[in-house]
Amino acid sequence: MLNEDVQGYLAVRRAMGFAMKWSGNLLRSFAAFSDAQGQSHIRSEVAIKWAGWAPSARTRARRLGLVIRLARYLRAEDQDHEVPPPAFGKEERPRRTPYIYSREEVQGLVQAAAEVERYNPEYRALTYRTFFGLLACTGMRLSEAINLRLEDITEDGLVIRNTKFGKSRLIPLHPTAQAALERYLPKRRLFAPSDDHVFVSLRKHKLLRHDAYVVFRKSIEKVGIQRHSGLPRPTIHALRHTFAVRALETCPDDRDRITQHMVALSTYLGHSDIKHTYWYLEATPELMRNIAESTQRYFVGGCQ
Repeated sequence: MLNEDVQGYLAVRRAMGFAMKWSGNLLRSFAAFSDAQGQSHIRSEVAIKWAGWAPSARTRARRLGLVIRLARYLRAEDQDHEVPPPAFGKEERPRRTPYIYSREEVQGLVQAAAEVERYNPEYRALTYRTFFGLLACTGMRLSEAINLRLEDITEDGLVIRNTKFGKSRLIPLHPTAQAALERYLPKRRLFAPSDDHVFVSLRKHKLLRHDAYVVFRKSIEKVGIQRHSGLPRPTIHALRHTFAVRALETCPDDRDRITQHMVALSTYLGHSDIKHTYWYLEATPELMRNIAESTQRYFVGGCQ
């Protein structure tokens, strides 16, 4: 019976856009374990025992967290299910502080990406300059940029299809980004006419993540951005972090407009939950200072 409950729960979650592949396998494992223990409902003791098999404390916490959420869902209709306590602590480790690039560093990276390639330098330079420039000015995930197809470029912007959470979205482009794509596309079409990906490698197929990482590391070294132990790391994904933070720094002070701004940014970035967008508010001292100043004005009556 519990296995049927798990299947129903997974169907609902997947309908909401969650893949639930890893989670689904674990929950089915838990249902089988409970069945072997003679339990048709969730029992805290059984759940803790099952989760306790994991080798690390974080994994034990994550496994138990899956059961806790399942139990809350099932308990809404069947009070015989028990909601286990978080016996292994928090599921997630604190997020790492992101590296935030300065405007000069972004410009240097884009230029360096056009200078580090030795093979077919003209085409490769144009490809990576456009590729990293697009990541920086749109906040797209690396996988989203790699999987872009020519048909995804529209007059209204870029269509990002079947993203991390199985949804599609439209990313409007600044005129400068649109112009950069228009400079790139004619040479791109001539170079690999049989492949419909926007960015292709010298093999005339979709750009590989490994190739992008290699060029990025070379560009980082050329620009001279240092990687220090214990400090935020300059990564490709940090371009997305930088876009989000700079967008928040332009957020208006009016509370109603702030809400609209956050919702728009969350949608633009393709976040599954707006809490992931609010997390960026603590990413830089400038944002934290703005929050503190706005809060102070509110409490002293300077902001209505």
